[in-house]
Amino acid sequence: MRTFIAIELPKEIKDVLAEIQEQLKNSGADVKWVQAQNIHLTLKFLGEVDEKKLEKIITILEEVAKNKNSFSLSISSLGAFPKLDYPRVIWLGIDEGDKESKEIAKELEEKIAKIGIPKEGRPFSSHITIGRTKSTLNREKLVQNLKTLADNFGKRNLACRVTRIILFKSTLTPKGPIYEALKETSFKTI
Repeated sequence: MRTFIAIELPKEIKDVLAEIQEQLKNSGADVKWVQAQNIHLTLKFLGEVDEKKLEKIITILEEVAKNKNSFSLSISSLGAFPKLDYPRVIWLGIDEGDKESKEIAKELEEKIAKIGIPKEGRPFSSHITIGRTKSTLNREKLVQNLKTLADNFGKRNLACRVTRIILFKSTLTPKGPIYEALKETSFKTI
């Protein structure tokens, strides 16, 4: 079973991010866009997991969440990996909540490694992926649109309260992945 642990975003934020995607789609670039209902902040991608490990992962999720307070998260920037002029992954950056997200991701990474799921090869970066380029078709226009939107991005107020983390099952289909929440675990409220 293909799984990951993430912070789900409220519908109001997903709707705004879908609008941003629409503005970027005007470039005609060859991009696989994340479906609006699937936009989230991944804390740990687990990949294919044996069902026997599922209970251990849920226990870890509960351990991590019970010792954390809920926190504010704000989306503050638009960018691309490896860089804006050569976008392969189009993302939104986190400002407030970055420290907390990194701490949670690090703790999940450490504890999950102990049950035999490998650590990531690169350090965790708090970001929300909204699209992945598939080719260089209309890249210049996409870069131009990205730069215009990135310059004006700070004027938006995209913030929410993070109260839980979720273990998702991801089923790949020809129309895109279907996500199903397997376990939601709440943080302490302050």
